[in-house]
Amino acid sequence: DLVLEQADSLRTLQGKPPVDLVILNHGAIRNIISRGPVTQRTAYEVMPFENTIYIVPMQGAAIRAMIAFLVASSMPHPFAGLDIQLGPGGSLEAVNIGGQPFDESRTYYVATSNYLVEGGDGMDFFQLGETPEEAGYKIRNAMVDYFTRVDTLRAAVDDRFVQIQSQ
Repeated sequence: DLVLEQADSLRTLQGKPPVDLVILNHGAIRNIISRGPVTQRTAYEVMPFENTIYIVPMQGAAIRAMIAFLVASSMPHPFAGLDIQLGPGGSLEAVNIGGQPFDESRTYYVATSNYLVEGGDGMDFFQLGETPEEAGYKIRNAMVDYFTRVDTLRAAVDDRFVQIQSQ
């Protein structure tokens, strides 16, 4: 969520289209954020890598491939700005981006890391998108900037990826 907020703010300042969603990989997050003071050190513990944020313009087939990857994955990859609803048998029931139904004809601006743009963790669906743009902003720096600006971090369970249980 913080990568979405920070990358979107940066793009707004640059006069570029907003970031619609973010997808990262499970393995990039290397620590939890415990109760108590959150510092720059916390950001280094959570994100020890030098990953930079990239923005990838993506449409229909590329977004469908990304969703199929997330649904099929055995790892819970972090994402924001995207809601996926599966039916009782695991079939895809609904996809919303930014609170609106997925529109195959629209270009969505997806923030991710340089590692994933290069096909890391098998996320080769980024190759179906348009030319990626480096934001010039490390994910860890986005975390530090967010921690500096926000007084209290609040975790919440939401419905961004749910499977409807049979009745």
